[in-house]
Amino acid sequence: MPFLPWKEIKTVLLDMDGTLLDLHFDNHFWLEHLPQKLAEKTGQSLAVCRADMLAHYERVSGKIEWYCLDYWAKYLDMDIVAAKRDIEHLIAMRDDTLPFLDALHESGREVVLVTNAHPGSLSLKVEHTQLDAHIDTLISTHEFGVTKESQDLWRALQQRLGFDPATTLFVDDSLTILEAAKTFGIKHLLAVSNPDSKQPAREITAFPAVTDYRDILDDIRNNPPTN
Repeated sequence: MPFLPWKEIKTVLLDMDGTLLDLHFDNHFWLEHLPQKLAEKTGQSLAVCRADMLAHYERVSGKIEWYCLDYWAKYLDMDIVAAKRDIEHLIAMRDDTLPFLDALHESGREVVLVTNAHPGSLSLKVEHTQLDAHIDTLISTHEFGVTKESQDLWRALQQRLGFDPATTLFVDDSLTILEAAKTFGIKHLLAVSNPDSKQPAREITAFPAVTDYRDILDDIRNNPPTN
């Protein structure tokens, strides 16, 4: 169980996919469904389309294009939101998300969603989960034109929100993004070991890590932030 000095934490910045929502939807969409749609559209084999897409993902990984539905719509000549709606029944919150968000709010902390997801994807997920009812502020990094992998994003985000890095917790399933937050100076960091419910939990040693937020609810509630 991760130990965090909760009394020091006033602001909680949360990733969305893999952190609050099950990453299975996104993994299935990008690795299975979209290559299948491309194969149907082009007449190429599924194996070829999947290999081409994986290579392209690698080229734009960490950049705003990777997360941009407009980019993929133009590149593939395809309605990406419509393609996502094909499998929207797979969009789901993690079982431990609502108890976690409720505990954070009950303890008086500010809760902010910071996602690299495109606004169109964010809207689709909010539509299916009503996540917006449980979070103070929802931010897509597309607003700033850079991703959480970039220090420019963290500078812009701090200017927008006015948080103190010393009293801020950032939770994400991406170790690369957690490293970027650490470089910026975010003092408190928490990794999610099991972002995809269909995949085994990862062993994470670089950061405190959690597999079930319900394990830390008492710590959150019993240790409200000090003024």
